[in-house]
Amino acid sequence: MVNGSAETESPETRTVAFIGLGNMGGPMAANLVAAGHRVVGHDLSADALAAAVDSGVTPAASAVEAVPGADVVITMLPAGRHVLALYRDEGLLAAAAPGTLFVDCSTIDVADARAAHEAVAEAGHRGLDAPVSGGVLGAEAGTLTFMAGGGAEEFAAAEPLLAVMGKRAVHCGDAGAGQAAKICNNMILGVSMVAVSEAFVLGESLGLTPQALFDVASTASGQCWALTSNCPVPGPVPTSPANRDYRPGFAAALMAKDLGLAAGAARASGVDATLGLRAAELYEEFAAAGGADRDFSAIVRAIRARSER
Repeated sequence: MVNGSAETESPETRTVAFIGLGNMGGPMAANLVAAGHRVVGHDLSADALAAAVDSGVTPAASAVEAVPGADVVITMLPAGRHVLALYRDEGLLAAAAPGTLFVDCSTIDVADARAAHEAVAEAGHRGLDAPVSGGVLGAEAGTLTFMAGGGAEEFAAAEPLLAVMGKRAVHCGDAGAGQAAKICNNMILGVSMVAVSEAFVLGESLGLTPQALFDVASTASGQCWALTSNCPVPGPVPTSPANRDYRPGFAAALMAKDLGLAAGAARASGVDATLGLRAAELYEEFAAAGGADRDFSAIVRAIRARSER
């Protein structure tokens, strides 16, 4: 499912270069195409690029070749080192016309995000860090939440495109503020999912059915998104990944990555984030033990297994 259709082309149609067309970037680019924008894209994966082409994206042989003529360059990459290497070493900034708006939707370290902003400004362009929340389903449905860091003018320039790809965009502050908001949000989410999973395993041991616990907690003080939208046990929420063998959703490997970023930031800032640090350890262990490609709610399996020893 995509948000909008080609028939609803806006008078402010733009040419967008989209670098990184994987599970998140591919659907996001498809929504831009469906809204009438011209999207030129590239991905190192031939399969990902082919899928994007099927949705109307114009393929480019390299990231650098996607950029000339673009009004906006959107990147969705695995880590800060990839963003900085692409910007600086691989010539993405040099290939763009002066004043191009660079919007990085990757989830990366705050320091890397600020370094990317500096590189963009030094090259004569405009920049915005705009990581997302909502997972693959949100990317497909065009219901993502964007957390943006950068200048007010840059945010205003990007907002029409963000509105196509998501349902909400929040300007969180200056350079790096979007990444700061993202890692804080995902620390809440990771800790919440661990707590919800532990509660279900405890409930099972005390003779509660998952449905009974859900019926109570979902309407009481334990209510949270990890419970009501992404319930870690099959049954109570039919659309949750638990009902399809924990096919992500939001993969545990990505949660481990985001919690690692949050843990690093907490240590650097001297913040006593006891639960956040422990959640980071749990997800790192879970991903390394074979859970990397399962939904992050599958952490309940690890908790249950340890409880049965």
